[in-house]
Amino acid sequence: MQEIKRFQVRGVPGEVIRLKFGARTVDYWKPPKGSDKLLIAHDGQNVFDGKSSTHRGQTWEMAQSAIRVSRELSIATPSIIGVWHSSTKENPWGRGKDLVPEKYFREGIEVHNDYAKVLEDKSMLQSDSYFKEIFETIVPALEPEIDSKNTAMIGSSMGALATLYALAQMPQRFTTALALSPHWPFGGNPLVEKSINSLPLPGTHKVWMSHGTKGLDAEYAAFQMYADKLMSERGYHAHNYISRVYPRSGHNERSWAKYLDQPLHFWLDSKTHTP
Repeated sequence: MQEIKRFQVRGVPGEVIRLKFGARTVDYWKPPKGSDKLLIAHDGQNVFDGKSSTHRGQTWEMAQSAIRVSRELSIATPSIIGVWHSSTKENPWGRGKDLVPEKYFREGIEVHNDYAKVLEDKSMLQSDSYFKEIFETIVPALEPEIDSKNTAMIGSSMGALATLYALAQMPQRFTTALALSPHWPFGGNPLVEKSINSLPLPGTHKVWMSHGTKGLDAEYAAFQMYADKLMSERGYHAHNYISRVYPRSGHNERSWAKYLDQPLHFWLDSKTHTP
C-alpha cells in the first residue's frame, strides 16, 4: 500500500486519501471521529474527485450524501472506499474485465450483440480476483475492525451487476447491495435470472435496485420488472428489497447523486430491515 496524495472535498471534513495497492488505485475517506460502518464503491474515480471522474466535474458526491443521511438518523457516518476500475488507454476494456460477473459468463450466458466487443475473450474476465483483492487486501488494510454486518457495496451500471454478483458469491463479506441502473441488457433475461437466483435467501441481507428513464436507463424497465418478479418469488419484500424508478433520471453520476440519499437511507436505517 502506497499513499499517492491527499485532497479535500467541499462539504466533507478531513481528507480523502488516494492510495495504490499494486496496480489498483483506491480513494479512501474516514470520518474524523471514526466509524463502525463501511461503504465499498465501484468506479472509485467518480466517487469523490471531479478531476478524475469519467464525466469531468461529475461525481457521486457520496461522502456528502452519507453525512446528510447519517445526521438525519443520528448515527455515525460510514467510511467510504472507492475502488478504481482498471481501464486505461492501454487497457480500454479494464472496467469490463473487473466488473462483468465472471462465473456467469464463463458458464454460458451470452453477451448481447451490442456489447460483444467488450467480451470477445471470456478468459480476460477478472471479477473474482477483483473482489478477492477488495476483501482480502484493501478492506483489511483500511478498515479491519468494521463488521461485515455493517458493510455495504454500491455500484452503477456494470458496477451494479458486479455488486449483485459479489453478494451472491460472498454473502459473508457484506450485507447490503445497492445496485443503481443495473446494466441488464448486457446479458438480457438470462443475466437477470442468474443474478437474482444466485443471491442469498433473504434474512440478513438487503438489496436496492433503481433506474431512470433517460439514456441507457430507458432500456432497463422490462428487465427490471422481471428482476422484481424474481426477487419477490425468492422472498425479498419491502423491508429488505426496494426497487425504484426515477423519471427523467439518466445514466450518469449527476443523476445518481441526485437520489443517492435514498439508497443510503435504506441501508443505514435499521428500521428498513424489520419485517
